Amino acid sequence: MVKHSKRRCGHPGRLHHIDGEWSDPVTWFNRLRSSITMGHMTTPTTEPSTDTKKVFLAAPRGYCAGVDRAVESVEKALEKHGAPLYVRKEIVHNKHVVKTFEERGVIFVDETTEIPRGSNVVFSAHGVSPAVHKEARQLELKTFDATCPLVTKVHHEVTRFAKQGYQIILIGHHGHEEVEGTAGEAPDVVHLVDGEDDVNALEFPEGTKLVWLSQTTLSVDETMSTVKLLREKFPDIQDPPSDDICYATQNRQVAVKAIAPKVELMIVVGSQNSSNSKRLVEVALQHGAENAHLVDYAEQVDPAWLEGVTNVGVTSGASVPEILVRGVLDLLAAKGFGEVEEVTTATEDLIFSLPRELRPPRTQK
Repeated sequence: MVKHSKRRCGHPGRLHHIDGEWSDPVTWFNRLRSSITMGHMTTPTTEPSTDTKKVFLAAPRGYCAGVDRAVESVEKALEKHGAPLYVRKEIVHNKHVVKTFEERGVIFVDETTEIPRGSNVVFSAHGVSPAVHKEARQLELKTFDATCPLVTKVHHEVTRFAKQGYQIILIGHHGHEEVEGTAGEAPDVVHLVDGEDDVNALEFPEGTKLVWLSQTTLSVDETMSTVKLLREKFPDIQDPPSDDICYATQNRQVAVKAIAPKVELMIVVGSQNSSNSKRLVEVALQHGAENAHLVDYAEQVDPAWLEGVTNVGVTSGASVPEILVRGVLDLLAAKGFGEVEEVTTATEDLIFSLPRELRPPRTQK
């Protein structure tokens, strides 16, 4: 089921300013191509435009509602309280976003105990465990919880199933912050599995009530493969009450699946520590792309990747601002990829409200 979300930032349809006008990314890209072809924006390294070279641009891509909420939470906390502002872990898994906030006085820390007593702190979009909340109270920290509501939903599922006497099998990646926070809701009954070896190692007494849940940023195909193994070993295991993999992760993977058979190369804009971005690379390779690479910035695109290539797919992870995608499109235009087609597989219109402490005051009518 495709769900929908609207983003205030990083939206695929975000307007771009060209020659005194605003236009959408496809119009912007094609006008950029025309300018290069007509000689208005020439550089010594620009290759001639050719109709045989094409870019397939995924939509949706970039910021999801949860990331948008987290980034705006830091923005509003800075506006309201100023620097220094502490953020536990990276607010979202994107180098550009983190660097930009660091330049504005945000201090990112790995542990709550690194934060001076009484300071202001934002918890990242990936969520934290009850133990972290307890540490924050002990240090008298002013907290702003930017946990994605879809991650919070999984936390609530863990708490509910634990109270009902279930052993909970959590499908996810070892060491990921989201998994650490989710498992921390009931550490004695949560068992993390990351593939076949972990499933094979599970043992429970006969009659044990089992339920599986998942990290929100996994590949749908990868998750269902693990679920298949779990069902073979534990036929009575219960499914979660609803999809745990978030709408944005699913939508971006569906868009990549639509593009992958058409391209020799898929460029995914995103950081190496971004689970959902790395899954997009895997999905592209599994569904027909000959090659796929993950890059933070356009300058990381190796010119050798483009040799002999006529069709390139471009997408970005759910924590990536649109400006970074635009940089890749600039580079491809300069390399002669003379046409762009936006492939839209879903429309997103969901918005998550800010943490209560950061919302504007209500005005009485």
